[in-house]
Amino acid sequence: MTMDLVKYDAACRAIAEAKSVDEVKEIRDLSIAMRAYARQAKNKELEADAAEIRMRATRRLDQMRQAQKETVGLSKGAAEKRGLPENPRPTLAEAGIDKNLANEGRKLGALSDTEFETVVAETRKAVTSAAKNVVNRKTKASDRAEREAALGEKIRSAKDHLGNSAKVYGVILADPPWKFEPYSAETGMDRAADNHYPTTPTDELAQLAPPSAKDAVLCLWATVPMLLDALRLLDAWGFSYRSHLIWAKDRIGTGYWARNRHELLLIAVKGNIPAPAPGDQPETLIHAPVGRHSEKPEVFYEIIEKMFPTLPKLEMFARAGRDGWDQWGAEAPEAS
Repeated sequence: MTMDLVKYDAACRAIAEAKSVDEVKEIRDLSIAMRAYARQAKNKELEADAAEIRMRATRRLDQMRQAQKETVGLSKGAAEKRGLPENPRPTLAEAGIDKNLANEGRKLGALSDTEFETVVAETRKAVTSAAKNVVNRKTKASDRAEREAALGEKIRSAKDHLGNSAKVYGVILADPPWKFEPYSAETGMDRAADNHYPTTPTDELAQLAPPSAKDAVLCLWATVPMLLDALRLLDAWGFSYRSHLIWAKDRIGTGYWARNRHELLLIAVKGNIPAPAPGDQPETLIHAPVGRHSEKPEVFYEIIEKMFPTLPKLEMFARAGRDGWDQWGAEAPEAS
């Protein structure tokens, strides 16, 4: 029988025809080992077969439990055995069914045949689609590489232009293309910034020299996982941290320790820059909807413009134009 179980149809027949708990448990145990092998071999079809066999075996065990309960019954445990020394009713443990297996079986056994087959189909789909996701991730990785190669020259060109700029600015707004390293480069890149634009390591960002005036303010966007990098970048660019604004988003994002729903706009200064007059300071918590990837709400531009209406303004890593601002970056609009 063991050799036949390697084949899916033979296993399903064996489950249906099994007469004892031990037979079904043997099939179930083999399906668990088979799924482990399938994962190692990266055989998603075999893994789906193993997952289905386990579900069918588990449900069959619950059906056997129900049948036994309706005939000789099942013991409630040690307390009942103490009163009935020769109690013919076995416990679940004596039937080879532990609590976890019993709970899993009850859930599957409570389903109608139609509901169970639907769950089986959904499980198979989830297992096999995982393989497609791996292919999609590899395709995305290839696409990212192509986009980065295409934009690489623009980035270098923009960097040269920044270093040679004769103009200096009193207000600099920067939304760096932070390069965040996920736990897994294979599975953690689906929602990464690299899917949307080329990212840059913090050490390389630190080498940029913003064309700031002797007295200037820097507003720097920082994502939650890159906060320490942002503070390091402030220092590398010659600015000192003063405060920050919080963008409270209208939808939740990703995160390892907590699901992020906000982003920070750090405010830093160099030289002698006056703070807003008492009563004119903006509130720190600002609610605004999320737009396209990395797009920042209009309200933050308005706050900066109100705080520093006369200072010349530069937006670094810009992706769109705005009246009263100069733009710099690989994706910045061409100057007219």
